[in-house]
Amino acid sequence: MTLHSPLPSIPIAHSSPTTSGSALAELSSSHLRPPCKAPERIFLWRGVTDPPLSTINHPIIRHIADLANRASLRDTAGYGAGLRKYHLFCDIFSVPEHDRLPASFELLHSFALWAVSDPDPKDPILSAPSDIHFEPVSVGVARKYLSAVRAWHIAQGWPPPLSDSHHSRINWSLRGLENMHGGCRKPLRPPVTLAMLTALKATLILSNSFDACIWAMASCAFFGMMCFGEVSVTSRAAFRPSKHLTRAHAFFGVDMRGNPYARLDLPSAKTARTGEIQSVFLNEQGNLCPLAALHNLAQIVPALSDDPLFSWRDSKGDIRPMAKVRALEQINSILMAWGWGTTFGHSFRIGGASFYLAKKVEPEIVRIAGRWKSLAYETYIRAFEQISSQHLANAASL
Repeated sequence: MTLHSPLPSIPIAHSSPTTSGSALAELSSSHLRPPCKAPERIFLWRGVTDPPLSTINHPIIRHIADLANRASLRDTAGYGAGLRKYHLFCDIFSVPEHDRLPASFELLHSFALWAVSDPDPKDPILSAPSDIHFEPVSVGVARKYLSAVRAWHIAQGWPPPLSDSHHSRINWSLRGLENMHGGCRKPLRPPVTLAMLTALKATLILSNSFDACIWAMASCAFFGMMCFGEVSVTSRAAFRPSKHLTRAHAFFGVDMRGNPYARLDLPSAKTARTGEIQSVFLNEQGNLCPLAALHNLAQIVPALSDDPLFSWRDSKGDIRPMAKVRALEQINSILMAWGWGTTFGHSFRIGGASFYLAKKVEPEIVRIAGRWKSLAYETYIRAFEQISSQHLANAASL
């Protein structure tokens, strides 16, 4: 049994943007930064200083320039996250609005230093009581933040704020911080827990197409020990049936013990070799059951076989794949409301594995189900489909 059928008309659920910081790290309210979705921030968030004209002052030409400006970037959601982090830094260090756009080299150098710094508790200056809040990220992410600020400048009509020599100086500092932190291995992302999953389901409206999709993604990612990128896409335009799960990739069956299961055939997976199709096996799990979540999704959002497996319908009636940033915004807003903060890194994959191990499921079975590499992986995977429920079914009810 596959998971596809015609489309109905379902309303859309709107979510409030959240960030990867803690619940304490909130932006100061400003009319210069109206509430909007992350992809719109580089266009709608402004500075107090008007940029110089880049075209002749004619309404038609300026309108064409605005259209071109918006069409230059296909996926601006990541830039929105970096821009928010930049303004959070400016709020923390009381940077006035007129200095934020256009930004100086000194300000952006400072922003990069703050973004990467992970204060040592033994450092007498950094460990002293202070209102300064840190949210350390990797050097690679910090560079993406700087790219976001650069894109914001250009979108707002300003020249790029950093020269090649400025970038060289910032990279010198970032390399130094990377060397300092190199010996400190970052801990694994904290796992999503069963309590979080329960709160998520209790909050979502499963008759709503957006929420039904979120719940199916969360339940499958947790109990199937899937990377969240395997149940989502980076953007609507990025969806490819040859790369992402479609309705035709989902199958329901009954194993040799008479227990129902679902199988998701991943056309591409992070742990797979090129061209290899990996399968995720899902079993009944009580009130949090991923099989029920998939059946609910099929009922609320019927779709064709080549449509995205995890999809919802917008206000125009179009079926849309679920973008990762939208899903995490919704999930994190719910977790924050329940008191768990807004850490983007809560891992469904690690959470599912931790849950099964806590329930005394054999580590080798968890490795096979989670598609982690091991010497026995290739040997056992062919037989696993028919016995998966013996090891994994109804673990959530125990």
